[in-house]
Amino acid sequence: MSTEDFNPYNLGHQPGAAGSQATLQGSPYLHPSGGSLPASSQTSFPREYAPLLKEEGRYESSPLGREGGYILDSEKPRRRPIYKSVWFWLVAVIVVAAAVVLPVYFLVIKPKQHDSSAQGAASSSSSPDSSPSGASKSAIKIGGDGSVVTKDDGTTFVYNNSFGGYWVSNPENPFDNSARPNSWTPPLNQSWRWGQDRIHGVNLGGLFVPEPFIVPSLFETNPGAVDEWTLSTILASKGQLQNVMEAHYDTFITEEDLAQIAGAGLNWIRVPIPFWAVDTWSDVGVDGNGQTVSEPFLARVCWKYILRLIGWARKYGLRVLLDLHTIPGSQNGYNHSGKLGSLNWLNGPMGLANAERSLDYIRSIAEFISQPEYKDVVQIFGILNEPFLPTIGRDPIESFYLRAYEMVRNITGTGEGNGPIISLHDGFDSLKNWAGFLPGADRVAIDDHPYFAFDGQSNREPVNITADGGDGTMLGGKWPLQACNAWGASMNQSRQNFGITLAGEFSNAINDCGLWVVGVGVPANYGPDCGYWMDASQWSDATKQGLLNFALASMDALGDFFFWTWKIGESTTTNTVQAPLWSYKLGLQGGWMPPDPRAAAGMCQRLGVQPQPFDGPFQAWQTGGAGAGTLAPQATASIQPWPPALSHVPTDAAGALPQYTSTGTPVTLPPQTLSSTTAGATPTVSMGNGWFDAQDTAPAVTPIAGCAYPDAWDAVNAQIPLSGCLPAPTA
Repeated sequence: MSTEDFNPYNLGHQPGAAGSQATLQGSPYLHPSGGSLPASSQTSFPREYAPLLKEEGRYESSPLGREGGYILDSEKPRRRPIYKSVWFWLVAVIVVAAAVVLPVYFLVIKPKQHDSSAQGAASSSSSPDSSPSGASKSAIKIGGDGSVVTKDDGTTFVYNNSFGGYWVSNPENPFDNSARPNSWTPPLNQSWRWGQDRIHGVNLGGLFVPEPFIVPSLFETNPGAVDEWTLSTILASKGQLQNVMEAHYDTFITEEDLAQIAGAGLNWIRVPIPFWAVDTWSDVGVDGNGQTVSEPFLARVCWKYILRLIGWARKYGLRVLLDLHTIPGSQNGYNHSGKLGSLNWLNGPMGLANAERSLDYIRSIAEFISQPEYKDVVQIFGILNEPFLPTIGRDPIESFYLRAYEMVRNITGTGEGNGPIISLHDGFDSLKNWAGFLPGADRVAIDDHPYFAFDGQSNREPVNITADGGDGTMLGGKWPLQACNAWGASMNQSRQNFGITLAGEFSNAINDCGLWVVGVGVPANYGPDCGYWMDASQWSDATKQGLLNFALASMDALGDFFFWTWKIGESTTTNTVQAPLWSYKLGLQGGWMPPDPRAAAGMCQRLGVQPQPFDGPFQAWQTGGAGAGTLAPQATASIQPWPPALSHVPTDAAGALPQYTSTGTPVTLPPQTLSSTTAGATPTVSMGNGWFDAQDTAPAVTPIAGCAYPDAWDAVNAQIPLSGCLPAPTA
């Protein structure tokens, strides 16, 4: 690789008062025919807060720029050789010294603190262990585009990142937060500025919560499995549960995937995790046959792989939204909630007990990620994925959200830098119905998952025809414009009326075609002829271009987003991906996902959608500034006190619902155990103890001895025990 290819951004250039213009290479989507892209999308966010090509000069320059000793051949003066001059050797000595000293200066000595007073900042400034201070020069490794990465197993790969990102490996301080994924995203040890910096993210679905359509091989080789409950049961009956699941955790997403995500211009990952990363129970009640029910999931094993993934994210400068994707009893009855079928969380006779137990898991995770070693990487905590509000009801969900919010903020404290942003899913209700929820609450985000694929329609309209609303040259049919109209205004209005609003999931799926997208054995609403959409090798260039425009319009409309999902595994029957509309990675390879997500800016306006911008910045309290954590008096007046009244419970039995007793021991998640692969370098910093708040000593819930609990995962129609299932009154 030539030196010209190494640094297309000329990262060593220091911007002047007016900023510097980054020169992008290799992305045809940045310069479409008919004019250059606008600096930002007026549909998604205001021009002044989302530069497309302009570098604002607000972040430290890369250590891989000219300061790091890299001088492009094109910059060398073409004069007569001077190697015979004494001045040549003097300059050579100085250059060699600079090549060694300056990178260390910019990464080790020079503080990488962003202005903590910037309004709208939500991430803390650097924690005590976030810089390589004290590490030996030889231990720190830094690499940019074209650098070679050596993995823990000794194998290597080439890091491809033409956007100015660089990775940092510091064996003496595994909590070094000085990496960045690209030139327009702040390094981890600088503050994220909400309303100015934008989330361009992707999910790592299927890794820790396997789903049939994401990891079909696990389900194809275990007939009868439809969710992780049945998959775990079948694998355990073969004596294969731990071996198969650990092999999946270890290989489905690799370090190279994280490097590729950064190289794709993305800056966040959303990581769905199961509650059994913390613990499971061997007795969750008695089923209809009188048999004790034990949760079959592989308990506590995936946690070490979650920590490894967070370490990789740190290495490549990617911020993390950690999302609790499953919950005791199931919050929606979907196959990705743990068990397909019955909804038993805040619903039915065991709804309250399951909710009490779920608070303990949220607590253990919040305690861990609020530690200074992790808070600058895991900056958002999604406390519960997709609770199904139409069944549960708004009142119970609001009551739980308030209860969980108060619990987490009692652990973390309030204000910028104190623990993660708390993300609440909208429960599949309209975003406008969450406007004004918990005013004054400290750093709370609302999460929406907009999909056309699951609207119950066949959605057979083509994507390989002229796009509605465009200039006649754009492809996409109705889909790009529909994304802009359906999502853009509501997202920006929610930013105005609620605060931080993000799309935790969306995809390129205009229909529900794909192997097991709707579920194992469930036919697609599209109809029986889904074959074309299941085989991307059949797609024409026009289809790919239409899907690309749909992706760009979706990104522009949503503003802050996480695509679902990065990777879809191959089917064992075809050795191909059979749900290609859902794979960002495959879309990059095939040309129907943008190689630079910034190309989405302005797409909706080019489709004729009138701008309805969010005029930001957010109010100070929404991002941890003045007033954060001071709930307005009216904020809780309309919210049911805990515990709330539940649905599918006889009115005269509401006060007799089974509960657990608070006499158990809370689970402290273990820190990562590291052993350096770099000769002569070992970690020299604290790894944390897994529990941030030493004052948080309250017990956890545990079953009441003698209570005949119904099956906590299938109790909607169960009889409520007559006695023995209520905790003793507290003094």
